[in-house]
Amino acid sequence: MPPAFDFLTPPTPLAYFASLVGDDDQLPLLEAAVAIAQDEYPDLDVQNVLGEVDQLLARLRRRTPADADALQRLRALNQFFFRALGFGGNVNNYYDPDNSHLNVVMRTRRGIPITLAVLWLELAQGMGLKAMGINFPGHFMVKVNLPNGQVVIDPFTGQSLSREELSERLEPYKRRNGLVDDFDVPVGLYLQAAPGRDILARMLRNLKEIHRTAEDWLRLIAVQDRLLVLLPDAWVEYRDRGLAWAEMGDARLAVDDLAIYIDHTDDALDREAMAQRVQELKRALS
Repeated sequence: MPPAFDFLTPPTPLAYFASLVGDDDQLPLLEAAVAIAQDEYPDLDVQNVLGEVDQLLARLRRRTPADADALQRLRALNQFFFRALGFGGNVNNYYDPDNSHLNVVMRTRRGIPITLAVLWLELAQGMGLKAMGINFPGHFMVKVNLPNGQVVIDPFTGQSLSREELSERLEPYKRRNGLVDDFDVPVGLYLQAAPGRDILARMLRNLKEIHRTAEDWLRLIAVQDRLLVLLPDAWVEYRDRGLAWAEMGDARLAVDDLAIYIDHTDDALDREAMAQRVQELKRALS
């Protein structure tokens, strides 16, 4: 029987994250996004960061007339966030992992599109705006639905983007993926609102790519753990965690993860390659 005082033991960062992302309808995006930083900052007080954002919202409300319409509230928000507070993209060190840690973004006022967007969205929704994130290819965006139309904003710069400008940004992506001529699709299909779970997954995959490029396997595994809590049926994440375990020299955990991937993937070529990798790892264990 566990000791009677075990109920006082705080949850692990991963268990805390799991408790936040269990229900799509009740998913607290900002809190879950801040909690991602606990892997790098284990003493981080998530509630303190949430309180700082609440203080910013209170300041913004004091600056905005009570009878302001939606467009006026949007303008007040952008003036406050991008100009008064100085939030913007970290153009000098875009691939710094701290650009994905909201506690650091709050302090430095510098981040990448998706982390800036998460903060901006919290303030926008707190101002009663119909604001949503957009999983735009290559660059996360935000949008606001107003009575007279929709405004799409680049959170990296604060710039409002026209349909023509969005189309220009899409061209390289469309060409790479063969989405031209008869296979072209309207810009509007790329402007659908992103659910909170998808936003968190994109944040984590940004970190995943940074750590994989740096061959920082321990940090990569921590990110994979969160991705698998968030997306338990994303079998490719088992593969990538297994490969990271192999790089760390833990053949047993690598085999376990790769076996799960092999059992579920539809990619026959990759299944064969991973099966060969498993056999190599098993030989190392024998």
